[in-house]
Amino acid sequence: MTRAVLVIDMLRGFLEAGYPLYAGASARRVIPHVRERLETEIKQGAAVFFVGDCHATDDPEFAMFPSHCITGTPEAEIIPELAGIRGEVIPKQHFSAFFETTLEEELKRLAVDELVVCGVLTDICILHTVADARQRGYQVEVPVDCVAAIDDARRDFALEHLNKVLGAVITGTRRDEIFAPSPAVVDGETADVYFRRTLDILEKEHLNPVATMEVFPGRDGIICGIEEVKSLLGRVLPEKAEVWTLDEGDAMQSKEVVLRITAPYRDYGLYETAICGILAHASGWATAARQCVSAARGRPVISFGARHVHPAVAGVMDYAAVVGGCAGCSSIIGARLCGLEPSGTMPHALIIIIGDTAEATLAFDKHMPSDLPRISLVDTFRDEAEESLRVARALGEHLDGVRLDTPRELGGVTIEMVREIRARLDAAGFAKVRIVVSGGITLERINHFLESNAPVDSFGVGSYISDASPIDFTADLHEVDGQPIAKRGRIPGITPNSRLKRVR
Repeated sequence: MTRAVLVIDMLRGFLEAGYPLYAGASARRVIPHVRERLETEIKQGAAVFFVGDCHATDDPEFAMFPSHCITGTPEAEIIPELAGIRGEVIPKQHFSAFFETTLEEELKRLAVDELVVCGVLTDICILHTVADARQRGYQVEVPVDCVAAIDDARRDFALEHLNKVLGAVITGTRRDEIFAPSPAVVDGETADVYFRRTLDILEKEHLNPVATMEVFPGRDGIICGIEEVKSLLGRVLPEKAEVWTLDEGDAMQSKEVVLRITAPYRDYGLYETAICGILAHASGWATAARQCVSAARGRPVISFGARHVHPAVAGVMDYAAVVGGCAGCSSIIGARLCGLEPSGTMPHALIIIIGDTAEATLAFDKHMPSDLPRISLVDTFRDEAEESLRVARALGEHLDGVRLDTPRELGGVTIEMVREIRARLDAAGFAKVRIVVSGGITLERINHFLESNAPVDSFGVGSYISDASPIDFTADLHEVDGQPIAKRGRIPGITPNSRLKRVR
């Protein structure tokens, strides 16, 4: 078979914040997967077509959607992460990549009979493109980790339709599998024991009413852990159960219902402890990350907190930091959960073993993949400003940045240090070299740097995120067999919240 990859709407207008149809952080998480898939397919001889919106200013589509991706504007450009990949660009003005485009002609010219479809949005342009492809007789594969929608509910609906109605082959790992609970959680070993005893009593009394449980936080913050909770509930709830949630990463208010479950109580009652615990820690981490990201005023923040937590939760902590807005994270497992490449270049250990910062950075440049940023740690042996210049002169245009991680024993990273390094780099012709600051970075220190106009380009934040206090969550029954009920101090019946979305 002859294969081609259709890359749908991987454009700045859909994948960069600030544009009216920005699809959000969850959509950005597919970018490295799409790039990896394209590189693999190209090596195997597949053709690549970038099919993207390219509208006129008076396009009729703007009666339904905001004006977007106008021809000749940055919105209509392929995202920089994919811009260097070889492929033919085909503009489109409609949902389907086939409608009033040259795509079908190009596919016939190459005798293509099998398509791989990637990109955004799964429930709109990808769905319509796959429908047209299947009607034309093409075999179609849709990799789960290479497509995204505005939210996972829309994406999952579209994937089911693509598979069960249109006959597309869905490959890869779904998010509920990525966040699969451990056997100990499913078996109830992590539950408070009184829930196990409650289920034993109800079974012996032959009671299993349909009950509605609502979960709410004790303070404002960013909700995180919803994906993990959904994965758990997907394994234990019967088909007719209802689950309503906020979206991962939504802002939440104290006492706001963020999760509602309606199902036979014995199917989920054992998991109240796990549900509250998942949301408590993940939301605490995400909230701390959001505080840092907001304070950074558009400068990237990277989560460096994996070394401050037990390795069993390091990935979840880094995932929560990215949900909170961090541009990346250092742990391999956390990056995998986020669908990103892990962030980080070299530790002090590499420099100490090689014996020289510039030589260590040259070795990194020599042996590491070309798409990894060349960011050198410049505080190991000599004065930071001196090391920055030595490294810049050694690598020249290859150097992307320098990282300052000066220990507290030497006073830590200071505003004066950052200003001096910036001035020396600029004077020597290295104005494009970025300055990354890490080491004991807190919300207060970020504010201090930026309020003093220190020329910091990005921050690495560790313990401020990893040490964040969990947000207490409470779970209450509000309805049993359709009858409103509640314990003292709570209002019986369903608590209205129009922000909740049904996810099953």
